[in-house]
Amino acid sequence: MSKTEAPLDAISHYIPAPAAAKVIGLLNQYNVHLTITRERKSVLGDYRHATHAHTHRISVNGNLNKYSFLITLIHELAHLVTFLQFRNRVDPHGREWKEVYARLLSDFLIIDIFPAELQLELKKSMHNLPASSCSDDHLMRALRLYDTNSRGLVLVEEISEGSLFESGKSQLFRKGKRLRKRFECTEVSTGRTFLFSPVYEVKRIESGPQVS
Repeated sequence: MSKTEAPLDAISHYIPAPAAAKVIGLLNQYNVHLTITRERKSVLGDYRHATHAHTHRISVNGNLNKYSFLITLIHELAHLVTFLQFRNRVDPHGREWKEVYARLLSDFLIIDIFPAELQLELKKSMHNLPASSCSDDHLMRALRLYDTNSRGLVLVEEISEGSLFESGKSQLFRKGKRLRKRFECTEVSTGRTFLFSPVYEVKRIESGPQVS
């Protein structure tokens, strides 16, 4: 199965226990159908607005640690609230969404939920909210400390220049130089160049085909 429905009384398995009551209250308030999915490399969560046939639907990757799961869920709830207020008249991650997300996140920050270093990074991020937690390098590094299963993955920034790594799509790359905020990496099979975030998770290849 690629996804499972999440009973409200089981949500505490995926989020920090002190957040459960507030999360359940929000899911009930907005009549959200929450789905837990297997890992998706392209997104951590997703929101679909209500229609005549469906309630509001949110999906979140079930492999996330509890803090990442909660932050992703708040992110998607912010999309829901923004849609209710503005429909499709505003940008998905524009000023209106940022204001809603900051307000929702602030409600959770006043509860003793997040470790001190995570709380600090979340407060910093609220001054210039990115489109996702994946876009905030400092927050991503802090969240990764709470992953219980690294699945043998490392961050691109942890790989030496010139070394090989495999992306989530089983593509083989050689790491190049850093260009501002991204690393320039070459796909071995095609010679094409791609830019990778320093906190993108990949599989380190200890040995591989030699490239001239």
